[in-house]
Amino acid sequence: MRLSGSITALATPFDADGAVDLDAYTRLIDAQLRGGTRALVVAGSTGEAAALTEAEFDALLARAIERVGGRVPVLAGTGLSNTAKTIALTRRVAAIGADAALVVTPPYVRPTQAGLLAHYRAVAAEGGLPVVLYNVPGRTGVDLLPETVVELAHEPGIVAFKEAVADEGRIQALVDGCPRDFVLLSGDDPTFLGALQAGFGGVVSVASNVVPASFAAICAHHASGDAGSAAALDAELQPLYGFLGVEPNPIPVKALLARAGIGHGLRLPLQPLSARHAAAADAMAGLVDSLESRILTASRPGA
Repeated sequence: MRLSGSITALATPFDADGAVDLDAYTRLIDAQLRGGTRALVVAGSTGEAAALTEAEFDALLARAIERVGGRVPVLAGTGLSNTAKTIALTRRVAAIGADAALVVTPPYVRPTQAGLLAHYRAVAAEGGLPVVLYNVPGRTGVDLLPETVVELAHEPGIVAFKEAVADEGRIQALVDGCPRDFVLLSGDDPTFLGALQAGFGGVVSVASNVVPASFAAICAHHASGDAGSAAALDAELQPLYGFLGVEPNPIPVKALLARAGIGHGLRLPLQPLSARHAAAADAMAGLVDSLESRILTASRPGA
């Protein structure tokens, strides 16, 4: 397994009564595969993992694995605040059939860099799956520094790193310091193209829930050396990136998915998009539909 290109951190659709909507989830997965998404993340922060029961988590992962049928890798979010619990969850998703574990830095407990080294080495050694490191300090309260990532990149079983800090200096330090076969992934939609240009191998995206074909096209343009087309399409998506930041993720993206007929609402303490953003959501839904239709049409044979 080598991760690359556009990877989607799947949202979790709920029905009108607040239960997990596996039918809507299946339609979301199908749209991802149709659009060219290269891997899927189940039950990350965008998937509201903290709000899911164990049975729901397992059902979502099993459905994704079944629907994908080996066409693309399926990753599961297993990062918790304790190492033993993270290992146990990683083993559980391995038994279900996940291809890799996306392991965020332990939230809230704020370990040192030495603690992070020990944590990730233990998960890689004992969890039974390839590990993708994940750094998002704005949510977890701890920052996995580039020099720590470079050290972990040489560990057996640690195969990739998702970096959500959009800092050019950090990005370059990671590219310069990590082995060539270690995959670097952007975790920041508005700046992911710049990360690709610097040497990252792909993106784990929130926006690609609603624009999978657009993200796949940007990655394909970049890979083929067509920098102009990649930049032009990324520029068209800038208003969407701005909208997805008006309230905490995944509130805005789920508003767009709901407008596309995929799911209803979120689980407390998250609430649906505020009414003051409804007009912007309607406009973004139109932009999404227009872009995706254009790109999917252009990709059809004979188009």
